[in-house]
Amino acid sequence: MSDVLIREFQPADADAFFELNREWIQRYFWLEPADLEVLWHPQDAILDLAGHIFMAVRGDARIGCCALIPIAPGEYELAKMAVAAAERRQGIGRRLIETAIAKAERIGATRLYLESNAILPGAVALYESMGFRHLPPERRKPSHYARADVFMERMVCPVIPGRASSIAAATAGC
Repeated sequence: MSDVLIREFQPADADAFFELNREWIQRYFWLEPADLEVLWHPQDAILDLAGHIFMAVRGDARIGCCALIPIAPGEYELAKMAVAAAERRQGIGRRLIETAIAKAERIGATRLYLESNAILPGAVALYESMGFRHLPPERRKPSHYARADVFMERMVCPVIPGRASSIAAATAGC
């Protein structure tokens, strides 16, 4: 896996970003209007709003992606997480999330939020292992996605010189 590079989105990645997400969503669910808006227009829906997209690349192949979408001051949704079917279970998803968390720390975010579905226990377990915690029902907000039934958050500690990254201490206080 050392030959996999995690990097920021480039305009030429747009088709792969769409296809990576289309593949997993349509395997289990259906593409909803909220999916199509983000996947067809990543520049407008994510990047122009001060969001970020990360791509996992091996050679010329784009094999994974995830995004940080701003949802409130200092808060981002970890979204559009996908790894090509043939590349799963190799730690690529973990590396994408680590990259997203590190970026959130550097840009001063305080909270990451995500939505998923219980039909994806491997994804939910990965998020839990990365420090995301399930939100109680009273803290959940209506989702843009009919499929969402898992709601999680992870507090983020902005990077302060001389202090270790919160990735290494996911449950540590700021």
